[in-house]
Amino acid sequence: MKKRLTIVNRHYPPNINITGENAWDLAKYLITKHNIDVDVVHIDRSYEGGGNKREPIGTTHKIRTIYKGKNKLLGYLSGFFDGVMLIKTAKELKKGPIIVMTSPPLLPMWASLFLGKKGIKWILWSMDLFPEGFTSSDQISNTNFIYKYILKLTYKFPPNQLIALGPQQKNVLERKYHKSIEGTILPCGVFVDQDMSNDIPNWKTHSNKIYFGYAGNCGSPHSPEFIIHAIDAINPDTQHMVLAVYGIYAEQIKRHAKNKEGVTLLPSIPRNELHHIDVHLVTLIEKWTHVAVPSKAVSSICSGSTILFCGNIESDNWHMFQNAGWFVPDSKNLKLDVENVMKNITMEEIIVKKEEAKKIGQELNSTIIQSYDTIATWAR
Repeated sequence: MKKRLTIVNRHYPPNINITGENAWDLAKYLITKHNIDVDVVHIDRSYEGGGNKREPIGTTHKIRTIYKGKNKLLGYLSGFFDGVMLIKTAKELKKGPIIVMTSPPLLPMWASLFLGKKGIKWILWSMDLFPEGFTSSDQISNTNFIYKYILKLTYKFPPNQLIALGPQQKNVLERKYHKSIEGTILPCGVFVDQDMSNDIPNWKTHSNKIYFGYAGNCGSPHSPEFIIHAIDAINPDTQHMVLAVYGIYAEQIKRHAKNKEGVTLLPSIPRNELHHIDVHLVTLIEKWTHVAVPSKAVSSICSGSTILFCGNIESDNWHMFQNAGWFVPDSKNLKLDVENVMKNITMEEIIVKKEEAKKIGQELNSTIIQSYDTIATWAR
């Protein structure tokens, strides 16, 4: 009998979103390399996100959402019901084990109740962790009884297998489920079919300068102060910065960067041009440690670039990539720390750390293939 498997996520191509693109990459590999039938259940909507445009692969099932606007409260209510419909549809398909990602935010809770409780085989593919993300972004207190109840339901019925973004996050999840779970590591931002452009992009006009860059979302898990301090620390004689930022802090950052010498604002930076940036800025504020693992760090390393990471030293981003970057703690001395690190970064150091990035990137690609092959054995 032919193997089959179902993936559930809010996002999937042709919508441009990094989690949907990761689901697409896995689906393509399972279909082409293992001849597995892959069904994908997702929400029929567009989203402002990072990633490349893809044509859908696999058999897709689009769920109509009750709200597509930008009102935050209505968006949360919509996500609440979207999650129910996504899990309900995947359950009714009966197309093998169900890989459940973590968008919309309460999707793992519905999987726990509607799949785990019923003994239906499901696999958690953790991206950002929720409901923990609501407390990390100060939207609700961790002592709130509703939050505590949702948290309890989310981790009441464990998945059969676990796909985590990094070893640190996997350890955290096993503690939350109070058990060891068979699993694999699948960092978000590594793609089997990743390509790179050899052409010098139009935005890279200074061949003799060190290029810093921030490409992607700047939202609740990130520090806009870090990016602003990095903008201010640029020495236009020897350094240049490119910014392609979206998200809730984007306008604040763009206003600060406007007309700054040594800074270029861009609408976007294609992934195949990321390697033309020498040092990518990556930020994850302290209270989001393990709740999120920024994909931009992974994408940057896999492109052969280095990172300047601002966050907790225990984060998977720094745990995995410390040999290919520089670190500044998310602390009260942030401005001074950023200035001190950036003024001492040399092209000679960058060349050495880029070689480390290439080694790490090769290891990550091997990890991804091994993880994809492991996931293939879970299909039935």
